[in-house]
Amino acid sequence: MSPCCWLALLALVPFALATNPGVKVKLTEKGIEYGKQIGMASLQQKLKTMKVPDLSGTERVAPIGKVKYSLTGITIVNLGLPYSALALVPDTGISLSITNAFISLHGNWKIRYLSFIKDSGSFDLEVDGLTVTDSITIKSDETGRPTVSSVNCVANVGSASIKFHGGASWLYNLFSAYIDKALRSALQKQICPLVADTITDMNPHLKTLNVLAKVDKYAEVEYSMVTSPTISNASIDFSLKGEFYNIGKHQEPPFSPTPFSLPPQVNNMLYIGMSAFTTNSAGFVYNNAGALSLYITDDMIPPSSPIRLNTRTFGAFIPEIAKRFPSMMMKLLVKTVKEPTIFFEPNNVTVQASGSVTAYAIQPNTTLSPLFVLNMEGSVSARLYVTGVRLAGAVTLNKIEMTLETSYVGQFQVRSLDNIFLMVLKVAVIPKVNARLEKGFPLPSIGKMNLVNTQLQVLKDYMLIGTDVQFTG
Repeated sequence: MSPCCWLALLALVPFALATNPGVKVKLTEKGIEYGKQIGMASLQQKLKTMKVPDLSGTERVAPIGKVKYSLTGITIVNLGLPYSALALVPDTGISLSITNAFISLHGNWKIRYLSFIKDSGSFDLEVDGLTVTDSITIKSDETGRPTVSSVNCVANVGSASIKFHGGASWLYNLFSAYIDKALRSALQKQICPLVADTITDMNPHLKTLNVLAKVDKYAEVEYSMVTSPTISNASIDFSLKGEFYNIGKHQEPPFSPTPFSLPPQVNNMLYIGMSAFTTNSAGFVYNNAGALSLYITDDMIPPSSPIRLNTRTFGAFIPEIAKRFPSMMMKLLVKTVKEPTIFFEPNNVTVQASGSVTAYAIQPNTTLSPLFVLNMEGSVSARLYVTGVRLAGAVTLNKIEMTLETSYVGQFQVRSLDNIFLMVLKVAVIPKVNARLEKGFPLPSIGKMNLVNTQLQVLKDYMLIGTDVQFTG
């Protein structure tokens, strides 16, 4: 497990050209507390790797004069960080504080005095009241991903007690102060570099931020930051672009995101607000790619249906079809004529689509003969849900209205075909749409992030995902 991943989420902060975001993310105090717990576990493991160098020197000790000493084989046998806190500094960054930490060390000592007298033994040092304070700054790298670094780290070693083993006991009290001073100084020099290393270790995880996440062969969605985060005493709010693009072609849609604000909810670690702009940009992309079209043939109609895609069925309503194209199968081309529009209202998602239906007779030599073209205005209701770290959905048909655009078989009453096309849409088109929506598209994430206790609300002009987070692997 890489416990730095969650702290990495604190730093989603590249700096891009300012614009209204399509997606907003709020990290709450509950999420920050979770980050602190796994971050401290990582820091504790890092501090246990401290390598205290061998120490040597000369001190004048009354009444025996100069004493040469060396401390070797110093190892950490125990280390604890019982009290720690991450605090948000509004408009600045993150403050780290550790108090009442303790370290236990073991090592060997040797001394020489009066030119020829030598003594040696081992020692145990207990350091209590260790405090560390640091500030974490957040910047953007050349890829638009965030990087974090440590500044203003200060480590203070509190009280210490040393026990000597072996050697002349009368020397202990005379010499302990010098050993204590040397070790405390060595520890203080080691701590802040290791704290800085722990923070820097988050940067490889930050590089896993899906700034540009592939959806499928047609589309990708961009989650780069459009402004620096808003940091308050209780949360960090991020503004993400949240826009779909055709793969390899970033064309802006003829509409822009409108401002929206997340509600002051705090029960979950993380809140993701996705505006209608984001989903509508997806419709723009798929329409441009020609992906919102479908050929419908008779084998897509359930065998039990009395309505078949052939000239006999349609000839009952349009006699000219049966007359000119007797006993032939038919094919329908259903496609959008412009990008669909998605509306978010409280507890309701509606999609309005404008399309066309072109009917063909399939000649014995497989040539397609056009029969008629209908304009179609349709409305569907959508149900949205989160699966894994993806947003998925399903739609149900509300209504359709059709008008005749072109006829190659004479005039006819379009209304007479309503039941046929309602059936075709329900049994052939809607299942295809839902099969695609079931796959979903990726939400913004870092590393091996799982969403748990997830809830989704549809509000005015955006949806709100409240979730807790776990990192695995």
